[in-house]
Order: sequence, then C-alpha cells, then structure tokens
Amino acid sequence: MSDTKINMVAPPEGVVGEGFFATKLNDVVGLARANSLWPLPFATSCCGIEFMATMASHYDLARFGSERVSFSPRQADMLLVMGTISKKMAPILRQVYEQMSEPRWVIAVGACASSGGIFDTYSVLQGIDKVIPVDVYVPGCPPRPEQIVDGVMKLQELVKTESVRRRSSPEYQELLASYNIK
Repeated sequence: MSDTKINMVAPPEGVVGEGFFATKLNDVVGLARANSLWPLPFATSCCGIEFMATMASHYDLARFGSERVSFSPRQADMLLVMGTISKKMAPILRQVYEQMSEPRWVIAVGACASSGGIFDTYSVLQGIDKVIPVDVYVPGCPPRPEQIVDGVMKLQELVKTESVRRRSSPEYQELLASYNIK
C-alpha cells in the first residue's frame, strides 16, 4: 500500500459522526423544495412551444424534480409565464398567482413576459412584474429550451438558500403589499 492520501469530498457544514449527520432545518427544507418544484405553465404564444420542448424527452425538465406539470394553481408552486400578456389578461394572471399557495415562485420566460418584447403598444403589458413579483427572468425571443432549464436551475438555487421564515418576514409582506396582494 502506498502512502498517497485519497482525496475525499468534505461533508457539508454540520455535525458529522459515526452513523449520523446533523444539519440545519433551513437547508433540508430548501433542498426538498428546490428538487420538487411543480410548474404551472401560463403560456400565451411561442414561448409555450419552447416550454413543450423543454418538458419533452430530449431536454427532460423532470430530472430536476419538475415532472408533474400542474394546471391547477392550488397544486403548483412555480408559475412559468410565457408569451405576450395583454392588459386584459393581467387580472387573470394575477388571480392565478393569488390562488397559488405559499411558497410560490415566478419565472418570466421570454422577452414578452419580461418586458413586453417587440410589442410596445397600448394593449400589451410591458413586463409581468407590473402585476406580480418575479423571481427569475429568462431572456430570449423565444428562449431556447436550454435557457428555460437554466432559469429553473437558477430558481432552484434561490429556493435552496431561501430561509423557511422569509415568507413571513416584514420585507416579504411589504413586497406583496406593494402589489396589493394580501
């Protein structure tokens, strides 16, 4: 046997011992939430087609824990808004967001959902962040499936590091109040 030392990966922060491992509750809950996000697609145009490709076998968003696409806001925690949102559609989008249970996260997919895209007209909402808070923006017109997967991965990182108590914090309540959401 040689005297070379085997490089082992160090365990994450916590208490390590023979047969047990302890860590913080925030980390465990964050890991569980991040790897079980249930998407609710709110697709109105071409970005929705790219999302369909993202869910298909080639890109397979299911490997990130988002296998169960929900079409009921009460059973979803990740809202993906894809495509052009008209000002008449804004109250419906807001209602869908409000029907989702906490914790809930939003991804704005594509240029239209993020900023109105090429449709700088009186009838198109210039970004969904005018009516609901957005956590991750995915650029593109339309964005490639790889970009949507990257957006979900960015959201997973945000969810992993989010405190369990963040949603009841005064800052979060103030954010919701700025959108007139109770």
